[in-house]
Amino acid sequence: MTFLTAGRRLSVMTQKSPGIKDIPVRALDGSDFSLADRPGPLLIVNVASRCGLTPQYGVLEDLAKSYGPRGLTVVGVPCNQFMGQEPGTSEEIAEFCSVTYGVTFPLLEKTDVNGAERHPLYAALTETADSDGVAGDVQ
Repeated sequence: MTFLTAGRRLSVMTQKSPGIKDIPVRALDGSDFSLADRPGPLLIVNVASRCGLTPQYGVLEDLAKSYGPRGLTVVGVPCNQFMGQEPGTSEEIAEFCSVTYGVTFPLLEKTDVNGAERHPLYAALTETADSDGVAGDVQ
């Protein structure tokens, strides 16, 4: 199965993907968050509040509501690495997502998805080739 994010088609990682749910992450409010506590598939999406793709929050919320009862967990990962499109604080991001798009799915703390400070979660995710056989940086 594939999905499109930020113009790049990605393959959905299966349970064969080692340890993705065991990578430590933090919720947007700074508390510990366990991906392992989510028994079904995860849709992990880098997001930003000030970009052309910001309306994806509404679509992601619809997915979370429609498929959450079947086990899907949508996880948003704010990132400011793409033309400074997520400059807000955790509190500003949470308020924007809640008020503007009614987001109820989990959001992780703002993090780097590329480069030397890339979060280990994205280090693992970007090792997996997309449907075109390409792995590497989030575009």
